[in-house]
Amino acid sequence: MVAKNSSFKIILGSSSMARRQILAEMGYKFEILTADIDEKSIRREKPEELVMALAEAKADAIISKLKITSHVEDDAYSTLLITADTVVVYEGVIREKPSSKEEARQFIKDYSGGHVTVVGSVLVTNLVTGTRKGEWDRAEVYFHDIPNEVIDNLVEEEVMLNVAGGLMLEHPLTLPFVDTVVGTVDCVMGLPKTLTEKLIQEAL
Repeated sequence: MVAKNSSFKIILGSSSMARRQILAEMGYKFEILTADIDEKSIRREKPEELVMALAEAKADAIISKLKITSHVEDDAYSTLLITADTVVVYEGVIREKPSSKEEARQFIKDYSGGHVTVVGSVLVTNLVTGTRKGEWDRAEVYFHDIPNEVIDNLVEEEVMLNVAGGLMLEHPLTLPFVDTVVGTVDCVMGLPKTLTEKLIQEAL
């Protein structure tokens, strides 16, 4: 199978396994570079503004890294850098990655029988032209009651510490307790396909 992007390169600026999986499902070949930024130093009141600011900060950090290695300039191809960020909003409060197992446990307990809003951003930067296209997307997730032993098992796996709001929708322990998703599952997982495709085309 020929990758959809034979005429341009993609760099995914994320270490998220879910984002890698989604971009691969979309038919793209890509390399991965991650940004080392202090996410907690970037604060915004609104979740939509926060996820956009974080995606921009990640892109800026990766571009600085690339300039040092001058990895881009000598290339005839267009290179697109995709960065993204996701937060969970529960009862009006923005939740990022849990800082401890205790916090992860509390987060998941709160979701039991309740619902959350997931807000995610995608930013596509054309490293040759400097064009930058970004937007945010949102989805609502409604949960059935989640038994305490399932919460304990999820927290023990520690993978919940690496995801926004301790929420990993695609996890086999979480999935049976998801009642409804209003919006797209790929938005909840961190990379909405339709939006990403649109921004890639605009950035080209």
